[in-house]
Amino acid sequence: MYTKLSIPERLKDLRVVDKHLTLEQLAEQTGLSRSALGKYESDDYKDISPFAIATLAEFYGVSADYLMGLSENKNHPNTELQSLHLSDDMVELLSSGRINNRLLCELATHPNFQRLMTDMEIFIDRIADMRVEQMNLILEATRQTVINSHAPGENDLYMRTLELGQIQESDFFSHVLHDDLDSIVRDIREAHLKDKTTADLQPTLEDVKEQFEQAVQQGSDVEMLIHEFCDKLQIPFEKISSEDFSAFLRILSLSKMLKNPNNMRGKAKPQPYYAPKRKKRR
Repeated sequence: MYTKLSIPERLKDLRVVDKHLTLEQLAEQTGLSRSALGKYESDDYKDISPFAIATLAEFYGVSADYLMGLSENKNHPNTELQSLHLSDDMVELLSSGRINNRLLCELATHPNFQRLMTDMEIFIDRIADMRVEQMNLILEATRQTVINSHAPGENDLYMRTLELGQIQESDFFSHVLHDDLDSIVRDIREAHLKDKTTADLQPTLEDVKEQFEQAVQQGSDVEMLIHEFCDKLQIPFEKISSEDFSAFLRILSLSKMLKNPNNMRGKAKPQPYYAPKRKKRR
């Protein structure tokens, strides 16, 4: 996860997430050409004219500094630091670059973050401790009374129930806080599935088994290597001509790592197999 959005990402988020517009609609409403707007949102953009920056900043209602990545504030460009009530240590930490400020912001602005803060405050201030201790004292007193009066076995159902009914406050709050934080992290993780920094999904057991069966059906080591090469680079195997296939075989025949590469010389191109299509990440 990047620490900040790039300029193309900011422009696309403003158009898609905030305004829900297509490039054509944005071009009509701003007077800028669709091709130029598309280039601004692409990763290989070169330059944005000052006129386009001013036009888009006014249209989206953000500062030019935000569009150019000089600020992270869309709606509060001139907020005074004192009004945020941050400690000196916090200001120093946020300014140091040692942590991912973008991730911290997404964490703090998540709908469940307020619940996490409330539960943390209850735990830190020991507000619920008295109630937990009172319940534990009542259960333990009842258990001791029954033991002294009837001397049941240690595995007696009711005695064990009274014992397990007692809650350790540290265990209780660790589960509560863990659940609060887990829900936030899961949502943030889902929101960044399409990021470039997010690792691709790993193949399932069924995918691996299917690839193995296909490799076995293909026959030789060289054929398997060619199919694997085409699959990894997303080259349609069926579009490779016989001449190209033969040339590829001649190159691979020079390898000392393949078993009996020479037995492929003069062999015709085998019939293509069709690997399972994988969904492309947008």
